[in-house]
Amino acid sequence: MTTTSPVLPRWTVGAPIAAWIVLGAAALFPGHAVLLALVGVALAGSVFAGVHHAEVIAHRVGEPFGTLLLAVAVTVIEVALIVSVMLTAGPEKAGLARDTVFAAVMLVCNGIVGLCLLVGGIRHREQDFQIRGASAALAVLASLSVLTLVIPNFTSVAGPVLSPSQLAFAGVSSLVLYGVFVFVQTVRHRDYFLADVADENVHAAPPSGRVALLSAVLLLVCLVAVVLLAKLLSPVVESAVVDAGLPKPVVGIVIAGLVLLPEGLAALRAARADRLQTSLNLALGSALASIGLTIPTVAVVFLYIGQPLQLGIDGKEMVLLFLTLVVGTLTLGTGRTTILQGAVHLSLFAAWLFLSVAP
Repeated sequence: MTTTSPVLPRWTVGAPIAAWIVLGAAALFPGHAVLLALVGVALAGSVFAGVHHAEVIAHRVGEPFGTLLLAVAVTVIEVALIVSVMLTAGPEKAGLARDTVFAAVMLVCNGIVGLCLLVGGIRHREQDFQIRGASAALAVLASLSVLTLVIPNFTSVAGPVLSPSQLAFAGVSSLVLYGVFVFVQTVRHRDYFLADVADENVHAAPPSGRVALLSAVLLLVCLVAVVLLAKLLSPVVESAVVDAGLPKPVVGIVIAGLVLLPEGLAALRAARADRLQTSLNLALGSALASIGLTIPTVAVVFLYIGQPLQLGIDGKEMVLLFLTLVVGTLTLGTGRTTILQGAVHLSLFAAWLFLSVAP
């Protein structure tokens, strides 16, 4: 029997409040080592709290609107982080959006999906999902990935960049294609993204309207706190990456990993509960939102300020991307998965991660 939780967990209310206290202290005592450590803790707490509030609202509105809302909320955090860091750092950060978006695609398609399939396969042997919904999401993801991360390497413009008109086209086409996908997911073919068997018994009852409204307010508070905290912490992260002798794209991996960690945990919980459809909706939806919303946003910003935006990935990354899309097509083409598919995706994830650190 399900019950409704009358209040939000205390930590989800305390985390954003603590984050703003840390922000005030950091403004009064800039550069203090202890405060910088607290900024990192507050940033992680705000991300987790923000995603929790998005999950509360998502549970209130139901599927597939719930997973869509969670993906969009996480992407807003990601976009805010990218834009704030890029504008603060200047032209030398022209490739941060590319690094973060590509990292998000690889983290989702290989890391999160692979771990969910492996854990779900260990626990339930085989798991089912809707082929039509998963295939539709993968088709859009493949198109967006190639158009925004590969095509810039093959235009007449020198370097992995697009001309202003090409960048505007990439931004508009990404936004339109993502918008069509959202329409299909939530209106036209909503049944493609719902589990074949109802699983209401494994959920708590939906929260009340009052709790959902409070979560909406706290979600906004968390998002603003994340942006401000990230601006304080980003120079420290970059310095740590440089001091460790790691390539600069690792900064994008850190940002994508931090933002996607809570959503990855939510997808993993769904897979463990034998709700693979929800797990795939969360994972693939976050990857689609990462490209479909990030690229148009940074395109508008960089067209406005007149700075070049590097989007094209290198040859090694293109091979890994194509291999990921091919394997993803094979994995999602049967409607059933086992631990084998999970192991394959995790092997690709490990290869990408290793080659990013040791190119």
